[in-house]
Amino acid sequence: MASVETHKNGTAQNLLSKAPWTDEQGISMKIYQGVVLTLEVIVLIVKMYATWFYSIYKFFVPPEPKSVKGEIILITGAGHGMGREMALSFAKLGGTIVCVDINSTGNQETVEMIKDSKGKAHSYLCDVTSRTSINEMAEKIRKEVGEVTILINNAGIMPCKPLLQTGEKEIRTAFEVNCLAHLWTLQAFLPGMMERNHGHIVAMSSMAGVIGLRNLVPYCGTKFAVRGMMEAVHEELREDPRDFSGIKLTCICPYIVDTGLCKNPKIKFPSLMKILSPQEAVEHIVDAVRREYHEITIPSSLYYINQMFRVFPRSVPLHIKDFLDSGLEAQ
Repeated sequence: MASVETHKNGTAQNLLSKAPWTDEQGISMKIYQGVVLTLEVIVLIVKMYATWFYSIYKFFVPPEPKSVKGEIILITGAGHGMGREMALSFAKLGGTIVCVDINSTGNQETVEMIKDSKGKAHSYLCDVTSRTSINEMAEKIRKEVGEVTILINNAGIMPCKPLLQTGEKEIRTAFEVNCLAHLWTLQAFLPGMMERNHGHIVAMSSMAGVIGLRNLVPYCGTKFAVRGMMEAVHEELREDPRDFSGIKLTCICPYIVDTGLCKNPKIKFPSLMKILSPQEAVEHIVDAVRREYHEITIPSSLYYINQMFRVFPRSVPLHIKDFLDSGLEAQ
Protein backbone atom coordinates (compact mmCIF):
# COMPACT_ATOMS: atom_id res chain seq x y z
CA MET A 1 0.00 0.00 0.00
CA ALA A 2 2.86 2.40 0.91
CA SER A 3 4.58 1.77 -2.43
CA VAL A 4 1.37 2.68 -4.28
CA GLU A 5 1.12 5.98 -2.37
CA THR A 6 4.77 6.74 -3.08
CA HIS A 7 4.21 6.06 -6.77
CA LYS A 8 1.16 8.34 -6.80
CA ASN A 9 3.05 11.15 -5.04
CA GLY A 10 5.99 10.83 -7.42
CA THR A 11 3.67 10.93 -10.43
CA ALA A 12 1.93 14.03 -9.03
CA GLN A 13 5.23 15.81 -8.50
CA ASN A 14 6.35 14.99 -12.05
CA LEU A 15 3.11 16.39 -13.43
CA LEU A 16 3.48 19.50 -11.26
CA SER A 17 7.08 20.07 -12.42
CA LYS A 18 5.92 19.84 -16.05
CA ALA A 19 2.96 22.13 -15.54
CA PRO A 20 2.88 25.00 -18.11
CA TRP A 21 2.74 27.74 -15.45
CA THR A 22 6.17 26.72 -14.06
CA ASP A 23 7.68 27.22 -17.51
CA GLU A 24 6.00 30.62 -17.71
CA GLN A 25 7.42 31.59 -14.31
CA GLY A 26 10.93 30.64 -15.44
CA ILE A 27 10.59 32.69 -18.63
CA SER A 28 9.19 35.66 -16.69
CA MET A 29 12.07 35.52 -14.23
CA LYS A 30 14.62 35.48 -17.06
CA ILE A 31 12.92 38.46 -18.73
CA TYR A 32 12.89 40.31 -15.40
CA GLN A 33 16.58 39.62 -14.80
CA GLY A 34 17.39 40.71 -18.35
CA VAL A 35 15.50 43.99 -17.91
CA VAL A 36 17.21 44.67 -14.57
CA LEU A 37 20.65 43.96 -16.04
CA THR A 38 19.91 46.24 -19.02
CA LEU A 39 18.87 49.06 -16.69
CA GLU A 40 22.00 48.59 -14.58
CA VAL A 41 24.19 48.78 -17.70
CA ILE A 42 22.41 51.96 -18.84
CA VAL A 43 22.89 53.55 -15.40
CA LEU A 44 26.57 52.51 -15.48
CA ILE A 45 27.08 54.12 -18.90
CA VAL A 46 25.37 57.34 -17.77
CA LYS A 47 27.53 57.47 -14.62
CA MET A 48 30.71 56.90 -16.63
CA TYR A 49 29.93 59.63 -19.14
CA ALA A 50 28.81 62.04 -16.42
CA THR A 51 32.01 61.43 -14.45
CA TRP A 52 34.10 61.80 -17.59
CA PHE A 53 32.55 65.17 -18.48
CA TYR A 54 32.83 66.32 -14.86
CA SER A 55 36.52 65.40 -14.87
CA ILE A 56 37.07 67.42 -18.04
CA TYR A 57 35.28 70.35 -16.41
CA LYS A 58 37.47 70.03 -13.31
CA PHE A 59 40.57 69.97 -15.49
CA PHE A 60 39.76 73.42 -16.83
CA VAL A 61 38.09 74.69 -13.64
CA PRO A 62 40.08 73.17 -10.75
CA PRO A 63 38.61 73.17 -7.23
CA GLU A 64 39.42 76.05 -4.93
CA PRO A 65 42.33 75.36 -2.55
CA LYS A 66 41.12 74.43 0.91
CA SER A 67 42.43 76.09 4.04
CA VAL A 68 44.83 74.15 6.25
CA LYS A 69 44.74 76.70 9.04
CA GLY A 70 44.49 74.96 12.40
CA GLU A 71 45.21 71.51 10.92
CA ILE A 72 47.78 69.38 12.75
CA ILE A 73 50.16 68.28 9.99
CA LEU A 74 52.66 65.48 10.62
CA ILE A 75 55.56 65.26 8.16
CA THR A 76 58.09 62.44 8.26
CA GLY A 77 61.60 63.25 7.07
CA ALA A 78 61.08 66.90 8.02
CA GLY A 79 64.74 67.50 8.88
CA HIS A 80 65.87 68.33 5.34
CA GLY A 81 64.94 68.46 1.65
CA MET A 82 61.31 68.38 0.60
CA GLY A 83 60.18 67.47 4.12
CA ARG A 84 61.60 70.72 5.44
CA GLU A 85 60.19 72.75 2.56
CA MET A 86 56.73 71.24 3.08
CA ALA A 87 56.91 71.99 6.79
CA LEU A 88 57.80 75.64 6.10
CA SER A 89 55.11 76.01 3.42
CA PHE A 90 52.27 74.47 5.44
CA ALA A 91 53.32 76.47 8.52
CA LYS A 92 52.98 79.71 6.52
CA LEU A 93 49.43 78.63 5.68
CA GLY A 94 48.54 78.36 9.37
CA GLY A 95 49.03 74.67 10.04
CA THR A 96 50.52 73.29 13.23
CA ILE A 97 53.49 71.25 12.05
CA VAL A 98 54.65 68.04 13.72
CA CYS A 99 58.17 67.47 12.43
CA VAL A 100 59.34 63.84 12.57
CA ASP A 101 62.84 62.68 11.70
CA ILE A 102 65.55 60.34 12.91
CA ASN A 103 68.02 63.25 12.62
CA SER A 104 67.34 65.31 15.74
CA THR A 105 69.60 68.20 14.70
CA GLY A 106 68.03 68.74 11.28
CA ASN A 107 64.54 68.23 12.68
CA GLN A 108 65.06 70.85 15.40
CA GLU A 109 66.47 73.26 12.82
CA THR A 110 63.24 72.96 10.84
CA VAL A 111 61.18 73.64 13.96
CA GLU A 112 63.27 76.71 14.79
CA MET A 113 62.90 78.03 11.24
CA ILE A 114 59.11 77.72 11.54
CA LYS A 115 59.03 79.40 14.94
CA ASP A 116 61.25 82.23 13.67
CA SER A 117 58.55 82.85 11.05
CA LYS A 118 55.89 83.01 13.81
CA GLY A 119 54.59 79.53 12.97
CA LYS A 120 53.70 76.59 15.21
CA ALA A 121 55.85 73.49 15.19
CA HIS A 122 56.84 70.52 17.34
CA SER A 123 59.81 68.17 17.04
CA TYR A 124 59.65 64.40 17.53
CA LEU A 125 62.56 62.03 17.10
CA CYS A 126 61.43 58.70 15.64
CA ASP A 127 62.71 55.76 13.64
CA VAL A 128 59.84 55.28 11.19
CA THR A 129 60.89 51.68 10.49
CA SER A 130 59.88 50.76 14.05
CA ARG A 131 56.15 50.20 14.52
CA THR A 132 56.58 50.37 18.30
CA SER A 133 58.36 53.73 18.10
CA ILE A 134 55.65 55.13 15.82
CA ASN A 135 52.85 54.01 18.15
CA GLU A 136 54.63 55.51 21.17
CA MET A 137 55.19 58.76 19.28
CA ALA A 138 51.55 58.86 18.16
CA GLU A 139 50.37 58.62 21.77
CA LYS A 140 52.71 61.44 22.82
CA ILE A 141 51.49 63.65 19.97
CA ARG A 142 47.84 63.11 20.95
CA LYS A 143 48.59 64.18 24.52
CA GLU A 144 50.93 67.07 23.74
CA VAL A 145 49.61 68.47 20.45
CA GLY A 146 46.32 66.82 19.50
CA GLU A 147 44.97 64.50 16.83
CA VAL A 148 46.91 64.53 13.56
CA THR A 149 44.61 65.61 10.73
CA ILE A 150 47.07 65.63 7.81
CA LEU A 151 49.64 62.84 7.57
CA ILE A 152 52.47 63.28 5.06
CA ASN A 153 54.64 60.19 4.61
CA ASN A 154 57.70 61.80 3.09
CA ALA A 155 60.72 59.97 4.57
CA GLY A 156 62.60 57.93 2.01
CA ILE A 157 65.96 56.60 0.87
CA MET A 158 67.23 55.77 -2.61
CA PRO A 159 69.89 53.09 -3.12
CA CYS A 160 71.06 53.62 -6.70
CA LYS A 161 73.02 50.74 -8.20
CA PRO A 162 72.36 47.59 -10.26
CA LEU A 163 70.22 45.03 -8.46
CA LEU A 164 72.96 42.39 -8.33
CA GLN A 165 75.26 44.90 -6.63
CA THR A 166 72.69 45.88 -4.01
CA GLY A 167 73.13 44.25 -0.61
CA GLU A 168 70.44 42.58 1.44
CA LYS A 169 70.59 45.25 4.16
CA GLU A 170 70.14 48.06 1.60
CA ILE A 171 67.11 46.35 0.09
CA ARG A 172 65.48 45.62 3.45
CA THR A 173 66.10 49.16 4.69
CA ALA A 174 64.65 50.65 1.50
CA PHE A 175 61.42 48.71 1.94
CA GLU A 176 61.23 49.47 5.67
CA VAL A 177 61.68 53.24 5.19
CA ASN A 178 59.92 53.78 1.86
CA CYS A 179 57.09 51.28 2.22
CA LEU A 180 56.49 49.61 5.60
CA ALA A 181 56.71 52.93 7.46
CA HIS A 182 53.62 54.06 5.53
CA LEU A 183 51.67 51.10 6.90
CA TRP A 184 52.77 51.75 10.48
CA THR A 185 51.83 55.45 10.38
CA LEU A 186 48.50 54.65 8.72
CA GLN A 187 47.66 52.16 11.46
CA ALA A 188 48.65 54.74 14.08
CA PHE A 189 46.83 57.82 12.76
CA LEU A 190 44.04 56.65 10.41
CA PRO A 191 41.71 55.44 13.24
CA GLY A 192 41.59 58.96 14.69
CA MET A 193 40.68 60.37 11.28
CA MET A 194 37.97 57.75 10.88
CA GLU A 195 36.46 58.60 14.26
CA ARG A 196 35.97 62.21 13.17
CA ASN A 197 35.54 61.55 9.42
CA HIS A 198 38.15 64.21 8.83
CA GLY A 199 41.71 63.92 7.59
CA HIS A 200 44.11 63.84 4.68
CA ILE A 201 46.80 61.25 3.92
CA VAL A 202 49.64 62.22 1.60
CA ALA A 203 52.15 59.66 0.33
CA MET A 204 55.38 60.41 -1.50
CA SER A 205 55.74 57.94 -4.34
CA SER A 206 57.80 58.78 -7.43
CA MET A 207 57.88 58.57 -11.20
CA ALA A 208 59.95 55.48 -10.32
CA GLY A 209 56.66 54.17 -8.95
CA VAL A 210 55.04 54.68 -12.36
CA ILE A 211 57.72 53.36 -14.71
CA GLY A 212 60.61 50.98 -14.00
CA LEU A 213 64.13 52.41 -14.17
CA ARG A 214 67.54 50.72 -14.19
CA ASN A 215 69.75 51.08 -11.11
CA LEU A 216 66.58 51.56 -9.05
CA VAL A 217 65.01 48.10 -8.85
CA PRO A 218 64.36 48.01 -5.05
CA TYR A 219 63.46 51.71 -5.03
CA CYS A 220 60.96 51.22 -7.86
CA GLY A 221 59.49 48.28 -5.96
CA THR A 222 58.89 50.44 -2.89
CA LYS A 223 57.38 53.31 -4.83
CA PHE A 224 55.07 51.07 -6.89
CA ALA A 225 53.99 49.57 -3.56
CA VAL A 226 53.17 53.00 -2.14
CA ARG A 227 50.85 53.76 -5.06
CA GLY A 228 49.17 50.37 -4.66
CA MET A 229 48.69 50.88 -0.91
CA MET A 230 47.15 54.30 -1.40
CA GLU A 231 44.73 52.96 -3.99
CA ALA A 232 43.78 50.05 -1.72
CA VAL A 233 43.26 52.31 1.33
CA HIS A 234 41.05 54.53 -0.81
CA GLU A 235 38.92 51.51 -1.74
CA GLU A 236 38.66 50.32 1.87
CA LEU A 237 37.37 53.72 2.92
CA ARG A 238 35.10 54.11 -0.12
CA GLU A 239 33.47 50.69 0.22
CA ASP A 240 33.02 50.88 3.99
CA PRO A 241 29.29 51.24 4.85
CA ARG A 242 30.21 54.05 7.23
CA ASP A 243 30.75 57.48 5.73
CA PHE A 244 34.44 58.34 5.39
CA SER A 245 34.08 60.87 2.60
CA GLY A 246 35.80 63.44 4.81
CA ILE A 247 39.13 61.58 4.55
CA LYS A 248 41.14 62.48 1.46
CA LEU A 249 44.17 60.77 -0.08
CA THR A 250 46.87 62.22 -2.32
CA CYS A 251 49.74 60.31 -3.93
CA ILE A 252 52.69 62.38 -5.18
CA CYS A 253 54.95 61.15 -8.00
CA PRO A 254 57.82 63.59 -8.60
CA TYR A 255 60.42 63.22 -11.33
CA ILE A 256 63.97 64.12 -10.19
CA VAL A 257 64.14 66.56 -7.28
CA ASP A 258 67.44 68.01 -6.15
CA THR A 259 67.33 66.80 -2.54
CA GLY A 260 70.68 65.01 -2.49
CA LEU A 261 69.21 61.54 -3.05
CA CYS A 262 69.84 61.63 -6.81
CA LYS A 263 73.62 61.56 -7.09
CA ASN A 264 74.13 60.97 -10.83
CA PRO A 265 71.09 62.09 -12.88
CA LYS A 266 71.17 61.63 -16.63
CA ILE A 267 68.94 63.93 -18.67
CA LYS A 268 69.10 64.25 -22.46
CA PHE A 269 66.69 67.20 -22.72
CA PRO A 270 67.16 69.41 -19.62
CA SER A 271 64.68 72.03 -20.86
CA LEU A 272 61.96 69.39 -21.23
CA MET A 273 62.69 67.29 -18.13
CA LYS A 274 64.69 69.52 -15.83
CA ILE A 275 65.73 68.66 -12.30
CA LEU A 276 63.37 70.38 -9.87
CA SER A 277 64.39 72.26 -6.78
CA PRO A 278 62.68 71.21 -3.52
CA GLN A 279 60.89 74.57 -3.49
CA GLU A 280 59.43 74.03 -6.97
CA ALA A 281 58.31 70.49 -6.13
CA VAL A 282 56.72 71.55 -2.84
CA GLU A 283 54.67 74.27 -4.58
CA HIS A 284 53.01 71.52 -6.63
CA ILE A 285 52.62 69.23 -3.60
CA VAL A 286 50.99 71.86 -1.39
CA ASP A 287 48.65 72.84 -4.22
CA ALA A 288 47.70 69.19 -4.81
CA VAL A 289 46.92 68.66 -1.13
CA ARG A 290 44.86 71.84 -0.87
CA ARG A 291 42.89 70.96 -4.03
CA GLU A 292 42.52 67.35 -2.82
CA TYR A 293 43.88 65.74 -5.98
CA HIS A 294 44.04 61.96 -5.83
CA GLU A 295 47.38 61.60 -7.65
CA ILE A 296 49.79 63.95 -9.37
CA THR A 297 53.11 63.74 -11.17
CA ILE A 298 55.66 66.53 -11.08
CA PRO A 299 55.75 67.85 -13.76
CA SER A 300 52.06 67.22 -14.44
CA SER A 301 52.64 66.51 -18.15
CA LEU A 302 54.27 63.18 -17.26
CA TYR A 303 50.96 61.89 -15.88
CA TYR A 304 49.16 62.33 -19.20
CA ILE A 305 52.12 61.13 -21.27
CA ASN A 306 52.28 57.94 -19.21
CA GLN A 307 48.53 57.33 -19.36
CA MET A 308 48.52 57.83 -23.12
CA PHE A 309 51.43 55.54 -23.92
CA ARG A 310 50.24 52.78 -21.57
CA VAL A 311 47.49 52.15 -24.12
CA PHE A 312 50.02 51.20 -26.79
CA PRO A 313 51.87 47.88 -27.08
CA ARG A 314 54.77 47.61 -24.65
CA SER A 315 57.46 48.23 -27.28
CA VAL A 316 56.03 51.64 -28.26
CA PRO A 317 56.60 53.48 -24.94
CA LEU A 318 60.04 51.83 -24.76
CA HIS A 319 61.00 53.69 -27.95
CA ILE A 320 59.92 56.97 -26.31
CA LYS A 321 61.84 56.07 -23.17
CA ASP A 322 64.99 55.34 -25.19
CA PHE A 323 64.61 58.62 -27.06
CA LEU A 324 64.28 60.68 -23.86
CA ASP A 325 67.24 58.72 -22.39
CA SER A 326 66.75 59.98 -18.82
CA GLY A 327 67.32 58.29 -15.51
CA LEU A 328 70.00 57.76 -12.89
CA GLU A 329 73.49 56.38 -13.25
CA ALA A 330 74.79 54.04 -10.57
CA GLN A 331 76.46 55.63 -7.58
